[in-house]
Amino acid sequence: MHILGIETSCDETGVAVFHSDKGLIAESLYSQISLHAPYGGVVPELASRDHISRILPLVKSTLAAADLHLTDLDAVAYTAGPGLLGALLVGATFGRSLAYSLGIPAIAINHMEAHLLAPLLGMDSADTQPGFPFVALLVSGGHTQLVRVNAIGDYTILGASIDDAAGEAFDKTAKVLGLDYPGGPSIARWALQGRAGRFSFPRPMLDRPGCDFSFSGLKTHALTTIRKLEPLSDQDKADIAYAFEEAVVETLFAKCSRAMQETGARHLILAGGVAANLRLRSRMKDLASAPKNVSVHYPPTRLCTDNGGMIAWAGYLRLRAGESAPLAIDTRARWPISELSSDPAPELRSPS
Repeated sequence: MHILGIETSCDETGVAVFHSDKGLIAESLYSQISLHAPYGGVVPELASRDHISRILPLVKSTLAAADLHLTDLDAVAYTAGPGLLGALLVGATFGRSLAYSLGIPAIAINHMEAHLLAPLLGMDSADTQPGFPFVALLVSGGHTQLVRVNAIGDYTILGASIDDAAGEAFDKTAKVLGLDYPGGPSIARWALQGRAGRFSFPRPMLDRPGCDFSFSGLKTHALTTIRKLEPLSDQDKADIAYAFEEAVVETLFAKCSRAMQETGARHLILAGGVAANLRLRSRMKDLASAPKNVSVHYPPTRLCTDNGGMIAWAGYLRLRAGESAPLAIDTRARWPISELSSDPAPELRSPS
């Protein structure tokens, strides 16, 4: 069974083909970073226009790489939300129309669920799959959430950011520092040259119960620190980047630790663009050691950011559960994963 996955929720056009026996057999990704870099962030109209020009050539090249024709496809999965509405409409319209023309099912995929499921891609063995329930940290430019995953399609939100997402705070802080876009990787690079202890940044919301996040105050603290020092030397930038990254990582770690304790879950999944951060991954190793003994799982780095592979994979799982999208095209700028079906098919349940 061949599933074509199409991702156009923001500023990356992703296309991939997933095979039910072979896994991902071809994938292509076009990033719009250079298009949006002069603006310091994603311009929605430019994003949707670029998706229009890229999507067909990417589908053709991806199918060619897999040595497939359109008639070899068994289903088309596309991102229906959440995301930029204009960008979503490009992929959804193309994907649904292609499926209709071929007479095959179309599957509308929740972008955040696809991120959540990405670490499971290729985990076919009962020895490697995290058993249900597990906790997922979804951390990206648009979302920061802790989710209890009771089964595929059955999600409980444990906590979420009450203001900026972690990735958004990275981008905004990097912009004020005069670093390259996107901000997360830039701050991580500069932080490598930073000195520990020069600046002390707050760890927001750790003094309150629960698993909610807040990164707006941390961003404001960085801005205040920057203005006091201007003009900044390169070492100033590196030291601020170090302190900021450390504060975000420690906050995420503490909230994950709290979520594991409150739920009693033994498995943690990290997904989304910020999950590629090396300091975050290194810090999470402490959860795996005694006395916590938590099993921590990550997707490959290329599957942390937006991509077609995770959409094709989620489409396969949803199709296996008997789902398909109606002919009407429904895209949603906001679509909490807690609104997804809470009665997944038994065959989707991972071994405990």
